[in-house]
Amino acid sequence: MAQVKKAHVREAILKSADRLFKRKGYFSATTAQIAKSASVSESNLYVYFGSKFSIFITLYEPWLRARINALEGRIENETDSRRRLKLILNALWREIPSADNGFTNNLMQALSTVTRREGYRPHLLRWVEGRIESLIMASVPPARRAELGRRGLTHMLMMAQDGFALNFRLTPSDTGLKKLIDLVCDLIIGD
Repeated sequence: MAQVKKAHVREAILKSADRLFKRKGYFSATTAQIAKSASVSESNLYVYFGSKFSIFITLYEPWLRARINALEGRIENETDSRRRLKLILNALWREIPSADNGFTNNLMQALSTVTRREGYRPHLLRWVEGRIESLIMASVPPARRAELGRRGLTHMLMMAQDGFALNFRLTPSDTGLKKLIDLVCDLIIGD
């Protein structure tokens, strides 16, 4: 007989996982702990989610999308190119990596262990890169847009974000990030 899925059980699993991932990190939070905290058996957890990675990405995707949408809202009325770029880079390299006890670091932990069978698809990365690229292109002089190319710059900025997320876990203090953001703004704007 097929298991009937209940919305409240699914939500309890997600709430439990969210709390554990943010407190302990992806590696340290086990499916047994998630299930216990959600008051379900570990085998029942797998009725709702195929893997720990599936649970995590279900939480992480809306979390990241909300932060990118908030960034778009914050820079919508900013007309100064340099200030726009600083807001974008600060969000990518400081705000998002440090939010919720470094929740983004969980993504790197998860991706370092995920298998093809678990179904990782880079659609979220592509979505974020597309949104960031649009924000950057709207922030630079028209002559620079063609020189910056398609997705190469934003892909590099996102890969750098991984490093900043890791750095936040190791040394949460600002280690010259403001100067680095200024330098990258100079390179992007091309003054």
